[in-house]
Amino acid sequence: MYNSSAGIGRKTVIIARCAGVCHQNPGNRIVEVNHSLRKPKQAAKERLNTEQGIKYRKRRPADVEPVFAHLKHNHGFRRFLLKGMAKTEVEIGLLSIAHNLRKWKA
Repeated sequence: MYNSSAGIGRKTVIIARCAGVCHQNPGNRIVEVNHSLRKPKQAAKERLNTEQGIKYRKRRPADVEPVFAHLKHNHGFRRFLLKGMAKTEVEIGLLSIAHNLRKWKA
């Protein structure tokens, strides 16, 4: 069943009730699939599986993830306090400065 208001290439699929195994809602589960994104997803998957992509993926956890985990877990950062892109950029900049000062002090 195609839903014209949902956009081009998007297909709505209704999945029959699965007796509470996969979800808790009493009705059927509705899943939307956007077929126009298949080619870009496949291209991204192919790029990530190249030697260079694997090299980048191996570096990512060592580069960025520990900093965000440290900010969230040790310093209680859960959400931005300010609204707007410019203000959130300032806020993340201040958090980064504070993080670097803590590392420099230690």
